[in-house]
Parts: sequence; C-alpha cells; structure tokens
Amino acid sequence: MRNVVRQELVARQLDEQIAARFPVGRRLRVLDVGMGQGTQALRLARAGHSVTGLESDDAMLQVARDALTGEPEGIRERMRIIQGDGRDTGVHFLPGSFDVVLCHGVLMYVPEPDPMLAGLARMLAPGGLLSLLVRNADALAMRPGTAGDFEGALAAFDSDVYTNRLGLEVRADRLGVLTDTLAGIAAPLHTWYGVRVFTDNVDNGAELPDARELERVLTLEDRAGRTDPYRRVAALLHLCGVRG
Repeated sequence: MRNVVRQELVARQLDEQIAARFPVGRRLRVLDVGMGQGTQALRLARAGHSVTGLESDDAMLQVARDALTGEPEGIRERMRIIQGDGRDTGVHFLPGSFDVVLCHGVLMYVPEPDPMLAGLARMLAPGGLLSLLVRNADALAMRPGTAGDFEGALAAFDSDVYTNRLGLEVRADRLGVLTDTLAGIAAPLHTWYGVRVFTDNVDNGAELPDARELERVLTLEDRAGRTDPYRRVAALLHLCGVRG
C-alpha cells in the first residue's frame, strides 16, 4: 500500500507538471537518477518519452533490466539503463541533455546533497523540470507519534536523521532549505506536493484493498498532498523546480 500510494501520487503530480510545461505530444528526454526498480522510468517510456535510468545498486539494476525485457520492442528502444552514481552525472552526460530529471528517494542517502543537486540542474535544458522526492524533515515526529512512540516523536523534533524501514539511518530534508538550494542552482521551486499524509504508518506487508477502496485512498491522499496544512506533515515531499 505505501509504495503504491507513493508511486501513483508521484506519477499523477509529475504528469500534471509535464503537461503544464511542455506541448502535448512532445517526446521528452528524461533522466531518472537512482531509478530503483524502474517504476517511473518504465511508465514514462511507455508514454513515448526517451528515458535514461541511472542506478548504482546491482540488485535494483537487475530488477529494472528484467522488467524492461518484458516490454515491447518500441519501449525497449526508448529506454536505456546505465550503472552509475547520481553524484557523477557530469561523467555520463553533457549539460542540458534532458528536459526532465527525476531524483526520487535518493537524497536521503547523500550526506551533502547540494553538489549533487547542482549537477542535476546542469543536466537540464532551459525550461526543464527537476523532480525531487525527499523525506520531510519537518514532519519526522509524525510517524513515531501516530504509532504511539512518544519518546521517539519528541526526539524527532530536534533531528533531521531517522531510521528507515530497511533499518538504515538516513537523512531528511526541509522544504525551506531545499527551496533556497533550488534558487541557488538556477532551478527555482515551481510547486510542491505532500506524499503519504495518512498512509505512512501502513504495514509494509498490508494487502491492497479492492480497486474502489484503493481509488478512495488515492483521492484522499492526492487532495491532502495539495492542501495546507496537511501537505506540510506528509512523510515525503515532492518538489518541482524549473531550470531558468
């Protein structure tokens, strides 16, 4: 449930921003940094865009490649997968090579994100879209607090570090700080959304509800992710910057 909500909301939000910025039917050049299993990359390739996925983890690379082999030839031709680190985009690509750059669920593993973000911005053509999905440091108390871990919730107020569901200690980001960073790298924040306001504490093994109930959940989360004050306490933030 948690991953389905995340991927579906981000897809809807991303499609909305692409539709607002680019002519209908334009084939975009997309870079997905830290593509993971390739959910968003494959979806965009199916939509007709030319997609490059960059991923450093061997296991995730294999999952993405296996998924791609099951796609029709036309989609396989529109997508390429490269093993590499998001901090080294300048090694693999020329500046201005892409219309859209995705970096979803990656920054929390990067101790010093500013140089990486600057590199991602350089990959964008003028008017290009930078899509970031990060853990919301301003809402770190929500998960332990709503789960009844009040000691953990109190500690989270003074921290931008948390332990994720893989048991890894990682970093969260604050909206205000990222807004300043995006302005400083010439890809100022255009809009932002909250992701997983109400479903962040759903158990990883929870079964999906039927289609009607799932759509009700997605409608609820979609509305909350666009509405203050709810979006400010979302587990994740989806920020969209535009290259000047």
